[in-house]
Amino acid sequence: MPNGADTHCPYCALQCAMTLTPASPAIQGTAAAPATEAAPAVPLEVSGREFPTNRGGLCRKGWTSASLLRHNGRVTEPMLKGSDGVHQPISWDQALMLITAAVKDTQQQYGDDAVGVFGGGGLTNEKAYLLGKFARLALRTSRIDYNGRFCMSSAAAAGNRAFGVDRGLPFPVTDLDTASVILMLGSNVAETMPPFVQHLQGARDAGGLIVVDPRRSATAAFTSDGGGLHLQPTPGTDLALLLGISHVVVHEGLSDASYIEKNTSGYAAVVRSLSSFWPERVQSITGVPATLIRETARRLAEGARAGGSYILSGRGVEQHVDGTDTATAAINLSLLLGLPGSARSGYGTLTGQGNGQGGREHGQKADQLPGYRKITDPAARAHVAGVWGIDESLIPGPGLPAVELLKSLGQPDGVRCLFVHGANVVVSAPDTNAVIQGLRSLDFLVVCDFFMSETAAEADLVLPVTQWAEEEGTLTNLEGRVIRRRRALTPPPGVRSELWLMARLAEMLGAPSTFSDDPETVFEELRLASAGGLADYSGIDYAMLDRGEAAYWPYPVGSTGTPRLFSDGFAHADGRAVMVPVTPSKRAVRSFADDSLALATGRLLEHYQSGAQTRRVSELLASQPQARLLIHPGTAASRGISDGDYAMVTNERGEVLCRAELSTTVRPDTVFLPFHFPGQENANRLTEAATDPISGMPEFKTSRVWVRKAAATQGAPSVPERFGMPVHVKEAS
Repeated sequence: MPNGADTHCPYCALQCAMTLTPASPAIQGTAAAPATEAAPAVPLEVSGREFPTNRGGLCRKGWTSASLLRHNGRVTEPMLKGSDGVHQPISWDQALMLITAAVKDTQQQYGDDAVGVFGGGGLTNEKAYLLGKFARLALRTSRIDYNGRFCMSSAAAAGNRAFGVDRGLPFPVTDLDTASVILMLGSNVAETMPPFVQHLQGARDAGGLIVVDPRRSATAAFTSDGGGLHLQPTPGTDLALLLGISHVVVHEGLSDASYIEKNTSGYAAVVRSLSSFWPERVQSITGVPATLIRETARRLAEGARAGGSYILSGRGVEQHVDGTDTATAAINLSLLLGLPGSARSGYGTLTGQGNGQGGREHGQKADQLPGYRKITDPAARAHVAGVWGIDESLIPGPGLPAVELLKSLGQPDGVRCLFVHGANVVVSAPDTNAVIQGLRSLDFLVVCDFFMSETAAEADLVLPVTQWAEEEGTLTNLEGRVIRRRRALTPPPGVRSELWLMARLAEMLGAPSTFSDDPETVFEELRLASAGGLADYSGIDYAMLDRGEAAYWPYPVGSTGTPRLFSDGFAHADGRAVMVPVTPSKRAVRSFADDSLALATGRLLEHYQSGAQTRRVSELLASQPQARLLIHPGTAASRGISDGDYAMVTNERGEVLCRAELSTTVRPDTVFLPFHFPGQENANRLTEAATDPISGMPEFKTSRVWVRKAAATQGAPSVPERFGMPVHVKEAS
């Protein structure tokens, strides 16, 4: 076993630094006190390490992250589902032969695009890069996308449209420390990435923290410090709210005319589009008082002139069918104020998944090649084909975005054989009842995972793969900084790296290019493939990262990297940022009638994404063992619901049964559910698969639901479901 390592947390994109060292025998477990599923062996001790993003701090998830490495529920052998629906172990040789036969048979019968790949934003850069290459060359399919489509796609589309490039934070996170004013749009960092909160402290102390969230979240509660502001709009009306703030900036003469003239295009059209969004009208749409709309605009402008203003957006305003336009409205506001590229000011979006930034740069997106290149660009195709040593014609064209890919499962001309890497779509995808039906209609489903997740439970073949502390590689954090993941532990026998898996399968399938299973070798190829692209990593290597050098992309050969973008212009050909006029759709300003409510979904402090990992950490599960429906006391009283009662939440897509928690943190017209739980508590049974026409982002944040008190005989979600065990529980009638 290696003697520990300096590495980074396996969870969110803050990528907090930590040191892993071998645990003492008392922590690892002894013969007298053996490990159990509830209290698994912990082979490594975790300590926080000094790094700009976390400054030595970790959240509860980070401190307990080593608990999963030798968890008794770990999958350690390939598992094949039998005719009785039970998974049984088989050898790796058998697994590889089954996969090869399934791919060949499927493509012979239905065509190359009948095989699909669904990737994940937690994969290392090396895995994400090789997965895109594997799909297009070994599987010869265009049908690849990933779960980042559910996370950053609208922010990315808006950034590319406005700036010509998408990097979540175009500045180091420590720049926020000196800000006078920070506008947080739909982001609850106090629970999703707690160490980030320290970077808000200066603005909090100055009364300059402004939070937009329909819920009085933990982050929104920070606005009580020093007189900050909390704007609590009706769910789905964020775009109208941003237009109202921009209207005030323009009509009160608060915009930066010199900056706009020098650095932007499209200003006149945007000003015209704002004319009908005066604060009182926006108040009637959003429920946010006109006085708060005006005060927000004035504080942002004052901050820009003083200590600096920042606008930061998160999934709350982006996970809508108009998410790209909402993010664009936030960018337009930042450009009106002269923030992007200015000293001590800026605009950014907070990437969520651990490698959500790097994962969307190097080829696992449906429309993308490495280096953030467009797959339809002839020059990009020629460059990547040269690196891969193939003819450009062998690279397929664009595929389907995630929701459309999932909708195609088992359909005529759709995907018949699917590979899933680093995703748990049975819990995380919208309209999960339909997703489960699609998975069950496949001819062959392969899932690579550490555990028998809810998606793995549906698979024909489950392949055990390495966890974060058992592998080498790189990730790119929310700042666009490339960092090293280092191995601190030898994986269990029978567990393999996904790089190894792809290299073996590529050889067996006769891929026309070489595939290495060595992470550094793969990264060296990624460097070449990304050279000259927007996300250029060509000047970065493992040696410099191991020396602790900060590497922000773009980092071409011969440069010193780019910690701050836009100081000398934007990535469009003319060097200007593009301001795009946007307006709310009728759907976005809809009202909920017939006693229905708006359902918002989100995260809890204790859990991460689908909960497939954190629901297996006993300490975290004990703190938050089940989903609870947050409902306003007045709304609950009108339905006869008391605190702790079971509530049934329904719509045309499905139903959720969980306990109610009465809370004044939600609006009377809104209820809130966390999305970490499976089965009867799965919030995504209720979310809809309608998507943003530009980004493909699903509508996660505003769904129409009906809530009623559930009869006691309908029962609670089962204990196995709460513990993340893959069982199917018969629904109550």
